Amino acid sequence: MTALLVSTLVGSALAMGSRPPAAGMPASGFSLTDLQGKAHTLEQYRGKIVLVNFWATWCKPCTSEMPAMQTVYDQLRDKDFVVLAVNELEDEAKVREHIQQYKHTFPVLLDRENRVANQYGVFGLPVSVFIDQQGVVQEYIKGGLLTEQKIQEIVSRIQQAAPIKAAALH
Repeated sequence: MTALLVSTLVGSALAMGSRPPAAGMPASGFSLTDLQGKAHTLEQYRGKIVLVNFWATWCKPCTSEMPAMQTVYDQLRDKDFVVLAVNELEDEAKVREHIQQYKHTFPVLLDRENRVANQYGVFGLPVSVFIDQQGVVQEYIKGGLLTEQKIQEIVSRIQQAAPIKAAALH
């Protein structure tokens, strides 16, 4: 009986994936393909503030916050800010149709095996992870709705902290 209970608990823990990364911890690296077949690695965005947003087309809160992400992406993409929208487990055609319908231009990555979502402890959507220029997690937001103001506030806070961190490294 005890072995069965332990087995069930271990199986449940594995099914839920890893724990979410804590603020101040290095972001877990990954490589995913976008809708054009181009590979993206987290490492290639080092030096930029990265918003990794885990989402799905069926998730109403996810699709509700995407216009705010698009607006801030349009405003800040030339200022070292990028949005990586990581879709979980959905059919590529369905994702493509959604992105074209809403005219999102940020990179949309396909997590076909849910590997990256598990790496980041994603259990429930949406989840947004803000990563600083050095590849360190600064914010992990589960649920809720990202607004333009909230995204701007977090990005601004990360930008203001960057010179302090850089000075501390020298």
